Amino acid sequence: MKESYKETQKIIIEELNNTMNSIDEQQVQELINLICSAEKVFFVGVGRVLLSLQAIAKRLAHLGIQTVVVGQITEPAITDKDLLIVGSGSGQTAFPLAMAKKAKQFEANVAHIGANPDSPMKEYSNLFVRIPVRTKLYLPDEIPSKQPMTSLFEQSLLLLGDTIALMLIEDQNIDMKSLWQYHANLE
Repeated sequence: MKESYKETQKIIIEELNNTMNSIDEQQVQELINLICSAEKVFFVGVGRVLLSLQAIAKRLAHLGIQTVVVGQITEPAITDKDLLIVGSGSGQTAFPLAMAKKAKQFEANVAHIGANPDSPMKEYSNLFVRIPVRTKLYLPDEIPSKQPMTSLFEQSLLLLGDTIALMLIEDQNIDMKSLWQYHANLE
């Protein structure tokens, strides 16, 4: 192997550090405000982005926030009191784009977390939180990555979710031990 584990993980950590420092703090605070004011927070994405969003939904549920992953069998109706968080680096992925359009028909707030500020998603979004990393579009201002495909976006999305969760815990003075009341117990 050309690169050792230590060299490889250092590359990934440096990419993540650079990316996380490039996310606009004001956009993150606006997203937190939307989450806190929503009755329910819905999440939609596809592929590995969906996996990151599912982890974020689970963590926010641990904070007592009512979360829903679009498509789950017990999914309730979205309303004008709710928020849809769309994860899509390019902002062009068909299913998340269609769900954002549908959510706007029901007057829900839509927050798009992505890399492409000029995507079709902006027509349906109340808020755009940019993770400015390499996408399939290869835009000139994207942070490059040595990792395959959109790994850096999916990793950064997950870390953004955990950052938001910790910010909420600190802002609301939530006792960490009390969070276990929301953790799955049929395990």
